[in-house]
Amino acid sequence: MQYHFDQIVDRSANHSAKYDERKKKFGTENVIPLWVADMDFKTAQPIIDALTARAQEGIWGYTSRPDSYFEAIRAWQMRRNGWSIDPALMSFSLGVVQSIGAVIKLFTPEGGNVLIQTPVYSEFYEMTEAANRRVLENRLVERNGKWTVDFEDFEEKLRQADLFLLCSPHNPLGIVWTPEELRRMAELCMKYHVALFSDEIHSDLIFHGKKHTPMASLSPGIAGYVITGISGTKTFNLAGLQASTVVFPNRHTKKVFDSFWQRMDIQRNNAFSLTAMEAAFTHGEEWLEQLLPYISGNFDFVVDYCERHIPKIKTYAPDATYLMWLDCRGLGLNNGELHDFMIQKAGLGLNDGCSFGRSLSGYMRLNAACPRSVLEKAMGQLEAAVNAL
Repeated sequence: MQYHFDQIVDRSANHSAKYDERKKKFGTENVIPLWVADMDFKTAQPIIDALTARAQEGIWGYTSRPDSYFEAIRAWQMRRNGWSIDPALMSFSLGVVQSIGAVIKLFTPEGGNVLIQTPVYSEFYEMTEAANRRVLENRLVERNGKWTVDFEDFEEKLRQADLFLLCSPHNPLGIVWTPEELRRMAELCMKYHVALFSDEIHSDLIFHGKKHTPMASLSPGIAGYVITGISGTKTFNLAGLQASTVVFPNRHTKKVFDSFWQRMDIQRNNAFSLTAMEAAFTHGEEWLEQLLPYISGNFDFVVDYCERHIPKIKTYAPDATYLMWLDCRGLGLNNGELHDFMIQKAGLGLNDGCSFGRSLSGYMRLNAACPRSVLEKAMGQLEAAVNAL
């Protein structure tokens, strides 16, 4: 079927955090919300149909998980990424962030060190510090608008680390790591006996002819070392259903993880996440193949608009995710001033760049997964605000 991503969907009555929490996050509801990472698009029709049929059954008791659930995920990963996963090494989790929190608690010592590559998804900081562990930063290096790993610093930090959290593809920079980069990071972790968790939640959202490489697909040795977090929630806009999958290197690591959640009696999908995920990975590909060029077009629109009308703000079309990294240093504002400017002058609800790297100044993150007309309005407001500085 043909999907229409230009359609404006009124989310004011569906308890959307992206819209309903504007007052809490920005101090006003009068901003265009382009922050939290969910999309303003309806999901694939086969998912809607499957959930509708499940809702009409009228009984949603304790839900068992059939073998077909993990088989659908296994088949998707094999088809999309060439990654062959043993379903016996897959576990259910409420989300990749929750998985990260558990891995930190289970596989690092109290007061231990967790290595992250900044700027990066802010929950990497938050989950680490909530568990009373210390963050080590391997700061990514920007050269001519391209961000790369400082491998000398990476190796030095590994000497102190207990766990490395990899973001692949990278949020917020949209980097699709090459097999060579991934292999080098994994082999260094193995050399220094540092546990490795690979957050691959954005792995289906890839552009510009790039290809995602699952860390665990690189070699049998690396597959026997890395823990991987995956989910269809970003891909198919299903985050509110809370379901992800963790892929383990061996049965012992899986047993430790499963026992942690079983002690809190968290081990089942709810009736609707079970149905949605299986439908997504079995029948959602047509929708995704239409979504990707639309989002890519959104990237191109924002890049072109900034180049033509707001040259003080630099950006680029990322190779992955639906999130754009805005370099606003040309505005000459500090982080507090930039935060207030975007809300009060531009009327935009964006993510502050300093939440992704605490030493960063002058960046913002913009969620481009919305109808083009929303971005057109947002860019017009931003242009007017910059011109009025």
